[in-house]
Parts: sequence; C-alpha cells; structure tokens
Amino acid sequence: MDLNYFKKTRILDAGMGQELLKRGLVTKGTLWSATSLIDKKFNSLVVDAHLSSIEAGAEVILTNTFTTRRVRMEQNQVGDLFQFANKRACELAIKAKKLSNKNIFIAGSLPAQNDTYEVDKRQKNIIEKDFFDQASIINPYIDFFYLDVLSSGREVEIALNIIHKFDKNVLVGLHIKKNGKLPSGETITEIVKKYKDANWLGIIAACVSLEIIEKISDELKSLEIPYGFKANLWAVEEPLPVHRFNNAGHNEVGKNPNIILGKRDEVDGKVFGEFAKKIIKKGATILGGCCETDSSHIKELSKLK
Repeated sequence: MDLNYFKKTRILDAGMGQELLKRGLVTKGTLWSATSLIDKKFNSLVVDAHLSSIEAGAEVILTNTFTTRRVRMEQNQVGDLFQFANKRACELAIKAKKLSNKNIFIAGSLPAQNDTYEVDKRQKNIIEKDFFDQASIINPYIDFFYLDVLSSGREVEIALNIIHKFDKNVLVGLHIKKNGKLPSGETITEIVKKYKDANWLGIIAACVSLEIIEKISDELKSLEIPYGFKANLWAVEEPLPVHRFNNAGHNEVGKNPNIILGKRDEVDGKVFGEFAKKIIKKGATILGGCCETDSSHIKELSKLK
C-alpha cells in the first residue's frame, strides 16, 4: 500500500455496532456486533452497513472485528467460534466491496484485546497471543491493519511487533481522554516518538468526542504525520462509565451501550461536516465516524474531499 495514501484527504467509514442495532440486530450478552457474524440471519446487516458507508463516500471500511476479540468471545461462552467470527467479518467486508464495485480499501480492525477505554494490564505474553491470534486470522483478507481504540503505549508496541510479522502497514487509532492523554497517562507525542516506524500510515483519535479531537489537533499536527479522527457521538464525554460499558448486557442496564452513554442527537450530518471543516483547516486528512455515526455523517465528510 502507498505510504502516502493518507497525505490526501481520505474518508473512513461510520460506526458499525450501533448501526447494526438500528437495522434490527438482536445482540447476545456483550457480543454486540459479533452477534451479527455468529448468527447467519444477521450477516446481511453487516454487508448493508458496509455498503451504506461506501455509498456515502467511504474509501476505507473496517472489518467488523471490534468485539470478536478473544476476551469478549469467551466472556459470552462462544470462544470456540473465535476463528469463525473473525473470518466471517472479513468475508462480509469483501462481499460488500465486490457489491459496491468501488476500489475501496479494507482495514483490519485490531482492537484493544481486553476492555474498551482501559489499559490492558495483563501479562505481556497473554496480550501478545491475543493480538497475534486475531491478526493472523484477518491478515489474508485486508489491505492494512487499524489499531482500534488502543489505550497505552505498551499495547501499541505489542500490536506493532505482531503486525511486523505480517509485513503490512498500519493506521494507529488511540483513545484519548479529556486531559489530552491516553488512559495510560502517556501523551500522543510520547507514543509517536517512541513507537512510530516505517509501516505507519497515520494516526487518529479513535472513538473520541468532537471536543477532545479539537483540543488535540494542534499536537497531532506538530507530529508531521497524516492524522485525523474517528469521532464518537456518545453523550457522555468523560469519565466514561467503563465497567458498566464493558458489561452492558450482563446487568440491569440492558444490551445497548447508548443506554449508559447516551447519544448526541443534535450532531447530525451537517453539524458533523462543519466540525470536520475546522479540523481539516488544522491539517487533518483522515476523516471518519465511530459509535453513533452513520452514513449521513460520512456523506457530509465526503463533500469535503
């Protein structure tokens, strides 16, 4: 893949999980979007969600592998379907690409391997195995890897070492808190200076609020690497109720994370597009949506090309 690809304005896709719920997905436990892979009757929803983003102007779609990490699969007693679900996600992304008849890229979503928005403090060898096993399944189907919502330099380093084994490029997605730092307390600058290598395509703020993205844009620009965002539209900016989010579906709050985190209904496509204009003026070239965004948001981003 061309290492300069993201030096020009490029459009990433919208969020997947909440979109699937809107389209009729009935989730099981905390599998959320992974349910759409395990239960064949929901496979078409994944293809349609991908197509919706592509038709809106997305040039890159992510494999639906955010919740097919081993920990989440085992938590829901379907660990034996780990390989099946990850492979199916890739197959459905490829199917959507073929149906669209457009020359898009497929990025392999390689998420934080334990809980979301939290530092993975498990032993290094366990984290390495989880990253390697998921990456090895999706690698044959993708154009590059996307580190999806990572929360510490340690996780970035482990993931990058795994990706090197597959000789593919990587777009690095970091989760950033209100203080402008990763949940680990590290700065974005520290991460880039310590871990950036020749395989990096760029860096983005992953599943982060509009306000945080705007706050960190100057720092990202100073790093002289293609940068941007996949913004979420959760109503709660911080502190995120992490424990309840990671266990939604196993307790009283119900199966949909937005019951806990809410949704910013006021941020429609036009508002999202106006926000993106401001970040583009600061130098951003990688534009996309995460949780609670949909094709209407991507369509407005695509007008900014």
